[in-house]
Amino acid sequence: MMQEPKESKEESIAEITLEGAFRELDKVVERLESREITLEESFKVYQSGMELLRTCNEKIDRVEKKMLQMDEDGELSGF
Repeated sequence: MMQEPKESKEESIAEITLEGAFRELDKVVERLESREITLEESFKVYQSGMELLRTCNEKIDRVEKKMLQMDEDGELSGF
């Protein structure tokens, strides 16, 4: 099985939507709960899940910051 280069994998994770990342995280959990996964595979899957989680947190943080910048008219204002 060929693995993607790390840079392209990180780029694709950064481009994923929040909803898509949550779906992928569900798949990660299912895979980790599987009895057919080796210890080595579980570490790789766990690492992938942590990368997805970090991406989700960053996306949520960006949205929260934008929401905090909105004024009463719904316009974005600078800090």
